[in-house]
Amino acid sequence: MKIAYFHYHLKTGGVTTVIRRQVNAVKDDCDMFVLTGDPENTDIPAEIAFIPGAGYDTSDAPVLDPEQVADTIVKTIFAKWKDGCDILHIHNPTLAKNKNFLKILHILKKRNINLFLQIHDFAEDGRPAVYFSEDDYPADCHYGVINSRDYSILLQAGLKKEGLHMIYNNVNPFTSRPGEKSTGDVVLYPVRAIRRKNIGEAILLSLYFKDGETLAVTRPPNSAADIISYNGWKKFVLDNNLKVEFEASKKKDFKALVLSAKFLITTSINEGFGFSFLEPWTADKFLFGRKIPGICDDFENKGIALDHLYTKLAVPVVWIGRDRLYEKWKTSVLKNSVLFGLAMDADTLETSFDKIVEDGNVDFGMLDEAFQKEVLLKIIFNRKDKGTLAALNCFLSDISNVSKKDLLIKNNSTSVQENYSNTGYRERLLHIYENVCTAPVHHSIDKKSLLLKFLNLEEFSLLKWGDYVE
Repeated sequence: MKIAYFHYHLKTGGVTTVIRRQVNAVKDDCDMFVLTGDPENTDIPAEIAFIPGAGYDTSDAPVLDPEQVADTIVKTIFAKWKDGCDILHIHNPTLAKNKNFLKILHILKKRNINLFLQIHDFAEDGRPAVYFSEDDYPADCHYGVINSRDYSILLQAGLKKEGLHMIYNNVNPFTSRPGEKSTGDVVLYPVRAIRRKNIGEAILLSLYFKDGETLAVTRPPNSAADIISYNGWKKFVLDNNLKVEFEASKKKDFKALVLSAKFLITTSINEGFGFSFLEPWTADKFLFGRKIPGICDDFENKGIALDHLYTKLAVPVVWIGRDRLYEKWKTSVLKNSVLFGLAMDADTLETSFDKIVEDGNVDFGMLDEAFQKEVLLKIIFNRKDKGTLAALNCFLSDISNVSKKDLLIKNNSTSVQENYSNTGYRERLLHIYENVCTAPVHHSIDKKSLLLKFLNLEEFSLLKWGDYVE
């Protein structure tokens, strides 16, 4: 099979890592070619071609006619293979990082290019700035997703099983060398510190570490909005003399950081695949933190035990004020509704918010940074409040206890390596490619239905959907 891959860019990051792993997985079975809209390349082991006009929209990037860009893609593919490719495997095509990209895809389809569209992230999932409000998503082509939540949502939004495929990512196990052992005084959050990674909650957990461990966060964010939030957390940690280290990856490489950590945490409120729930076990490390339903279900169904993780960190609503929270929450809901072209009535808003705070508590992960800092200051400077929060969330009293976890770590490590191996990944990918090549499909995505599945008001988080404010 002749497979052409495409992504807007090949800079270091999650999607680029996935493309590299896909290329490595099928390199002995397929002839491959990688197309990108950004000439800055990485170490993907395949021939790479730059397509002008197919990268992210930026102030200095030329805006080319969609017909011209599509024509360049077709000519580039046919210059590589005289009969063209069997599949053009495109990553994250439904994010409007390039406003013309759906038009380009529609043109490619009319030119009989066999498209396979793999979705890692949905614009409908809290990203109105990159939502294609006017153009429909391509119909009658195969789609791929990386978790069963997204699979179920797309089926409900109109796609058919024969044209929708699960592509679980593979996990490369950590292997330790002699001398690479835990230092015992660092707890690692191995993450690029974007807003949805919920850095404030990681800091909160660190306040309950029993043995004076330092929380280490590995990497800074890239986007402007995330950097503002990140700098705010750095200042907060400095002002309050907290044992938190940022940008730990500047001192050690990632593998060394993982292997030297006492244990790892995750407090993210939103993930596509969720490597953070799998990789630590292969390094013989315990993982603690927030569990994301719908993502972690896939892992638990494969025998990976995550029932020690929590799904909510309850905070008394009176600590921040119910009316204050409601007004900010309502404003954010209405703003996002307008951006997505939806109408929200007052009764729906009030009923949904009542359910969010029905027990007198609110989940810390639903608060924005300003509210989170108010909560943190209460437990930093008031021992009684710190105890109150621990009483509401019993797991806070046992965070640093990683003793007697050896059996859990061993079992989870084995389950991860059995279910997310490179061999299994290769077999799944080749099976999907065979289906994409041989089974025409007739279906389409109902965009409004898709949006309503993600815009669930009872799970509407200011951290995910709201603007950053101090």
